[in-house]
Amino acid sequence: MTVEGEPGHFGDRLINRIRNLENPLCVGLDPFLDKIPSLFRHGSMTPHDERTVPAVCAFLSAVLERIGDKVAIVKPQAALFERLGWRGMQLLDKVIRQASNLGLLVLMDAKRGDIGSTATAYAGAFLTEDAPFRSDALTISPFLGRDTLTPYLDAARETGAGVFVLVKTSNPGSGDYQDLAVGNRTLSETIAHSLKDLAQAHVGPETGWSSLGVVVGATYPKQADELRKILPKSIFLIPGYGAQGGDADDAFRAFVAGPRGLEGGIINSSRGILFPKNCETTDAASWEASFDSGLTATIDSLAEARERHR
Repeated sequence: MTVEGEPGHFGDRLINRIRNLENPLCVGLDPFLDKIPSLFRHGSMTPHDERTVPAVCAFLSAVLERIGDKVAIVKPQAALFERLGWRGMQLLDKVIRQASNLGLLVLMDAKRGDIGSTATAYAGAFLTEDAPFRSDALTISPFLGRDTLTPYLDAARETGAGVFVLVKTSNPGSGDYQDLAVGNRTLSETIAHSLKDLAQAHVGPETGWSSLGVVVGATYPKQADELRKILPKSIFLIPGYGAQGGDADDAFRAFVAGPRGLEGGIINSSRGILFPKNCETTDAASWEASFDSGLTATIDSLAEARERHR
């Protein structure tokens, strides 16, 4: 794992890297097989075809090489690697290692959540010193209760990792449960209040940002405003930007002033970065140009929005 800022503290490492790069973009690594560019496709591109994983590996390796010095963090979607069976899990290991070697932080999007020894095993898969898929941070679900967060937080503290707790997700149906009233608060706000002391206990000594972050979708900016009031030192993982309909201005709603501009969140883009327009080519130089253009456009768009919200 990379080390920036205070050694062993995820919040400090992430915020320092964002400050240095001056952009909060998080690139989601979502290898949808039907969207892999033609330059990299090989064989049937089905999960059981032994040619599929090498093709996806070549694609993701090329992506990582092109973003390594431009963004702070990547977010592999575990489910899309699991869909590829044992070869997919080997690929996930390779992706984590390559990203880390390039200086990128790795946020594993696995949304784990369970009780007791099962939660401990999940934490051991991604966050402990001997984790086979050792990541800098992990998304987790609070649905089974606050005590089920303890194994993840304990492992994170020991290894300098972070966790992002699901609070207000970006999908259209999130309100079915997350907006339900619990007394005079929504369920999302109730969860956020339950995390306040835990977030404070994991604040970094250098930047003041916590290694306990929360997931708050760009598609719900008003809710993000309220959640920021409750959790002033938690880094927000903000999905829903771009392909899911959230715009850059909404994504920055929960950011706050820092020494180098607005900070306090990472804005995820997956499909918009991985599969830009005009990327269907069998010429490597053309694909690289198309990919770089899309990445630059996204970073520039976020920079403009960040400036508007100063």
